Amino acid sequence: MSAPPPVLVARNAMATRFEFALHGDDPVRLRAAAEEALDEVERWEDLLSLYRPHTDIARVNAGAAAGPVRVAPEVMRLLQRAFALTAATGGAFDITAAPLVRAWGFMGGTGSRPSPPVLAEALACVGPRHVELDAAAGTVCFSRPGVMLDLGSVGKGWALGRAVELLREAGITGALLHGGTSTVVAIGAPPDAERWKVALPDGCEVELRDEALSVSATWGKSFSDGGRTYGHVLDPRSGIAVTGGRMAAVALPSAADSDALSTALLVRGEEALGDLGAAFPGVRTWIEARS
Repeated sequence: MSAPPPVLVARNAMATRFEFALHGDDPVRLRAAAEEALDEVERWEDLLSLYRPHTDIARVNAGAAAGPVRVAPEVMRLLQRAFALTAATGGAFDITAAPLVRAWGFMGGTGSRPSPPVLAEALACVGPRHVELDAAAGTVCFSRPGVMLDLGSVGKGWALGRAVELLREAGITGALLHGGTSTVVAIGAPPDAERWKVALPDGCEVELRDEALSVSATWGKSFSDGGRTYGHVLDPRSGIAVTGGRMAAVALPSAADSDALSTALLVRGEEALGDLGAAFPGVRTWIEARS
């Protein structure tokens, strides 16, 4: 007898589409577990969004230059992990890069090349050195005005990781989750195979089991200027947008880590492979360049 079809549940959150496919024998239980997991994704959106003034991150951005701002303990853990990932990637992934995103016109816009003074002013506000995390007090403080946090490059993966935890607690042993198709998480395997199969944009097929796959690319949002194409992914170290057509993908057990590292790999390219392999044993990576 063939296995029953998966239960499919979807919801819009974090400015993208989340879709969960769960396998099992009890559709009612599966749907309830999926809805609870999607509620968790929405809860994280309500902690991390830049555009809802009551969220922890919005409050930090509004007030941390004037003094310490308290955040939830779980948000503090995410911030600590994010800055650890910044150190592990040599600064190629950095949640303080928001001033650069704004300077390049990608925050709510389609992008435009900033003038050198505007770019220099934004770059001066970027870097973990400007952020003090006090885990004991549960507070965040900025060293200067203009600093801004944006968890967009790791928050989706983190939320998917928390959703996976809830699904496992509910006894789910086979599921495939994705957020905007750029981060996919596999729990176990489908009923008829040993691993889930996921296609990359270049057509390469990746097999996953209890693992996450994240993809970053320049062509998702870009603009042309002076004969060059500038992508929405920026190098936090130089302030320069990644140019040309490029795709980077990373597979790891942690969805948050894969989310962040795919961005770092897109920024640094092949020269990052040695560092990532040393810092994250078992990591799998893919890079594609397009003319």
